Amino acid sequence: MTHTAFSSLPLSAAMLANLESLGYNEMTPIQAQSLPVMLKGMDLIAQAKTGSGKTAAFGIGLLNPLNPRYFGCQALVICPTRELADQVAKELRRLARSADNIKILTLCGGVPFGPQIGSLEHGAQIIVGTPGRIQQHLSKGTLKLDGLNTLVLDEADRMLDMGFYDSIADIISQTPTRRQTLLFSATYPAGIKQLSATFMRDPQQVKADALHDDTQIEQRFYEIAPEERMDAVVKLLNSYRPQSCVAFCFTKQQCQEVVDHLTAKGISAAALNGDLEQRDRDQVLAMFANRSLSVLVATDVAARGLDIDALDMVINVELARDSEIHIHRVGRTGRAGEKGLAMSLVAPAEGHRAQAIETLQKAPLNWHPLSSLKHQGGAPLQPPMITLCIGAGRKDKLRPGDILGALTGEAGIPGAQVGKIAIFDFQAYVAVERVVAMQALKCLSEGKIKGRSLRIRTL
Repeated sequence: MTHTAFSSLPLSAAMLANLESLGYNEMTPIQAQSLPVMLKGMDLIAQAKTGSGKTAAFGIGLLNPLNPRYFGCQALVICPTRELADQVAKELRRLARSADNIKILTLCGGVPFGPQIGSLEHGAQIIVGTPGRIQQHLSKGTLKLDGLNTLVLDEADRMLDMGFYDSIADIISQTPTRRQTLLFSATYPAGIKQLSATFMRDPQQVKADALHDDTQIEQRFYEIAPEERMDAVVKLLNSYRPQSCVAFCFTKQQCQEVVDHLTAKGISAAALNGDLEQRDRDQVLAMFANRSLSVLVATDVAARGLDIDALDMVINVELARDSEIHIHRVGRTGRAGEKGLAMSLVAPAEGHRAQAIETLQKAPLNWHPLSSLKHQGGAPLQPPMITLCIGAGRKDKLRPGDILGALTGEAGIPGAQVGKIAIFDFQAYVAVERVVAMQALKCLSEGKIKGRSLRIRTL
């Protein structure tokens, strides 16, 4: 018996037999680290990605203490989207085949409310749902959480990105204090720390990436003539075609010059500098975070404190004067186990800066000629998403669930085609896939959100 075999865990013979029938013989890293903690009834923060086996991990954990003779909600799994909730419920049903009379119910928006009430009246031990619809049932008294033993927050970082913190906090406030809380997240941003500090009891932390190589940042340096700098940025983008890229400049004037040059070539780009009004900064950052802006051109000062997930590429339009700043710029890509690219343009006058970087890194720099860059063809670099700006926000009591519900309900857009939702005091932004953007704009403009007709525009 190995320590990664499910048989090494204190599970029932029926559960072990079912796992074997499903082809689950050896635990993945996240299962091996998290299941011993869960089976002891302790709170858990698990940093794990899709594909790591996390659903089976928390599924086994929440099924273990379940009482099949009690039909109240004993386990609640909160997911960011209806599609993920459906996937989770499907996996839980497979895992629950070894137990008699376990009922699993999904509560998500975009489907009629009435039938869900009927299903709740019949009872279910496990509820899987999205924050907005769960909140609705709690407010109407159709869902009771008095007997809850286990709370799971799946893809918690994505839920926070979509603006669901307040909804999650409201749901948790209606659960028993003596419960087990399991939080699964691909990343560990400040919002997760706040959530765990507020709602969890001495959580154990484990981390396991999906089964792929460790973080790799590939650096490349290109020697250029000063007059080639702007065209060199275009060549880099057309050659590598990143979905998201930060281009670092020294001054706001240089930022604007780069943006003007890129947009003239049909490339999606915007500037971030210290002179931007807060509303404009919020808008630019929301668009970049939700993948509806391909290139963010920023000064080091304006980018300070910026935490950007899944950044494909960094371009140093000009080498940093301080080699430590160069390392900091480059380190913004290649995070959380993903590969990253860092491209640096170096004019002859910047040769001493390149030498300082080489000394600091204790490794020779990877030089390439500009002529090695080949245009990949196709249309100019455009992002996969488009942002819709909604003329209402937090002060109007607008919630992410209201926007998501309007898109997946009346507009009929699948939740998988809706991206991040960001809500500010008087504005809200939602990303949708480019192919459904016009449909989303038309339906939201002609319809209502939370019973109100609101001004909607694309950015």
